[in-house]
Amino acid sequence: MKKFLLATTILGAAIASASAADMSRPYTKAPIYVAPVYNWTGFYVGAHIGAAFGGSDTVEQVLPAPALFPLSASSRDATFLGGGQIGADYQFAPNWLIGVEGQISGLASSDRTFTSTFSGGVVINDRSSDWLASVTGRLGYVSGPLLIYGKGGVAFRDDSDISFTVANLATPFIINRETTGWTVGGGLEYMFAQNWSAKIEYQYYDFDRTNFSTVAGSTTPVAFSYKEDLHTVKVGVNYHFNWGGPVVAKY
Repeated sequence: MKKFLLATTILGAAIASASAADMSRPYTKAPIYVAPVYNWTGFYVGAHIGAAFGGSDTVEQVLPAPALFPLSASSRDATFLGGGQIGADYQFAPNWLIGVEGQISGLASSDRTFTSTFSGGVVINDRSSDWLASVTGRLGYVSGPLLIYGKGGVAFRDDSDISFTVANLATPFIINRETTGWTVGGGLEYMFAQNWSAKIEYQYYDFDRTNFSTVAGSTTPVAFSYKEDLHTVKVGVNYHFNWGGPVVAKY
């Protein structure tokens, strides 16, 4: 009996000791899943590079009729561009975004030349623009770090020179060209690091038509008209001032 009581006492003491050890062990809570939620709301500034391509290449001779000086297509090729942008976005509902952006690009070269096919020779040399600018609104859809957007608004350009010769002789003329037009485009933007995003976009610029004619009193009035438009492709980066990293949602 004494042996049984001793064994029971020893067993009870062992159980109590094990229980005390379990109670003294620190409690560790199961990890909580953290999902990043990207917030695009805020101001940003950035830079871009790319290329511009000439659009319409047809010249219409308005006077005289029928045309005496048929012209060939433009010789303008693609040109390099580079510049910067500044803007602000607001994300809502919760995956939609609206914003406004100002952008300006310098062009390496934007010359275009039209040459007649008749023996007398009519040559038009047009330096269309040294720079392009735009103020656009944009609407986008946000999927995590990815933004898909479209944009549109008003476009601006400088008023560069045009020279016009007939049979290798400079001819006085009156010119009418628009320096304000419209623009549309779209692109993809990706938030690759805290405060930083990269983008690729297409943007089309249209400045209506350039019209010019010989001065009043000319023996044979001559007038030409052609469309001024550009297609551009750009890649760039933006720094977002009001974006401090992903907003954390806990589950």
